[in-house]
Amino acid sequence: MSVRTTTRRRQLGAMMRKLRARRGLTLEEAGALVGVSKATVSRYETQAGPVKWLVVDALCREYSATDAERRAVVGLAKDVKQQGWWHSLTDSIPETMNLLLTLEDEAVREDHFSCVYVPGLLQTRSYSTALQQANEIRLAPAEIARLVDIRMRRQDILRRAAPPHLWAVLDESVIRRIVGSPTVMREQLGRLLEANESPHITLQVLPFSKGAHGAAMGSFLIIGGAEPSLDVVYVDYHTGSLFLEQEGELERYRLAFDYLRAQALDMEASSRLIQDVRKEL
Repeated sequence: MSVRTTTRRRQLGAMMRKLRARRGLTLEEAGALVGVSKATVSRYETQAGPVKWLVVDALCREYSATDAERRAVVGLAKDVKQQGWWHSLTDSIPETMNLLLTLEDEAVREDHFSCVYVPGLLQTRSYSTALQQANEIRLAPAEIARLVDIRMRRQDILRRAAPPHLWAVLDESVIRRIVGSPTVMREQLGRLLEANESPHITLQVLPFSKGAHGAAMGSFLIIGGAEPSLDVVYVDYHTGSLFLEQEGELERYRLAFDYLRAQALDMEASSRLIQDVRKEL
């Protein structure tokens, strides 16, 4: 699959597959309900070729999609040729980043659990630069600057008129690990304190005192769509990334996140702990 297919077209295909599977229909059965061939339904689900939003709308109705699901999927079909700000970068960024930016562009909420570093949407430029400089593969200064610029641009979604709600649970190690230098960390912790004052950001710290917890899978991100059925889990490993969309997979990560935020400090206590760590620096 080429990088250029991993935009709205890939997301549309994944949603169409999920809705049909939930309804328990074969490709042939689905096509017969709306007067198109099995091959057409398959093509819509596998990101191959153009789509007609009227057919997508009809399929969604036959799949018993909710109004919110249907609006979201039809919206993707109408905008399938639309490219985000990162389109000009698709030849030089990983395919997984292309898809992450696309999903994030459509998100209504993001649930983050971080056990190593501050989530990218909340990183300062200095912190992000220090992370890139710590990469085991040495990068040229110009390449580091380019990657950091992309991350800073990604944060624009938090400045929209109607931004997604960001809920972040940070393991205490995230706020205690000195990335770059004490000066860089003081600035970064200050950014977290500011973020926790935002009406569309909820930030909690999971303290060491809680001991073992239910996120042995490591850091993860749940990207929320207009309906829970449109959610996608993003897991970033050291050697690659995974996007999970099966209901069983989603449920596992939703339960893990619910457990983590229940175990974490509330927002006020979290801010106090961040302030204390910042003073220690």
